[in-house]
Amino acid sequence: MENTKNLENTTVVVISWLIALWSAYVFITSLFYKFDKSALEPEHIFSTIGTWMSNTISPTLGSLFGEYGAILIGVAELTTALVLIAPVVLWSHRKKLHCIGGLLASAVMAGAVFFHIFTPLGWNPTWKVVNKAACDATFLAPNSCIDTGLANAALSILLLSLLMVWLNKKA
Repeated sequence: MENTKNLENTTVVVISWLIALWSAYVFITSLFYKFDKSALEPEHIFSTIGTWMSNTISPTLGSLFGEYGAILIGVAELTTALVLIAPVVLWSHRKKLHCIGGLLASAVMAGAVFFHIFTPLGWNPTWKVVNKAACDATFLAPNSCIDTGLANAALSILLLSLLMVWLNKKA
């Protein structure tokens, strides 16, 4: 009986860490794009959402989100990634930190999934580029960049982080 309980606990810890590492990896590797004002993809994403917000919610809010949304989301993602990997040094708080990190990740990604579904951004954001070479290294369509993985990654993190919260919640 005790061996079964230990195995279940080990399985929960391993699954929780795999989810935390995947989420932190996605958040950390996207930081460059969030904080680089010359990156085409976040400029397209946040200006599209900002325009939508201006037309549906508030021109002021839309303008602010279009200008500073990438930085705001980048800070939220960095904070979430740090909480998710904090148990490396704060092991005795792993369960609580993974639960909090899962809540943060699911909140950030719920927003991302919402914007991909309900705004003109769409599930596969596509934008034109003046210089075809600007996207050849990353994207396939000539003179047009398309990102087919961004929304899928957001959805996977949303679902997996909710699982992480459930696995690490208090009974």
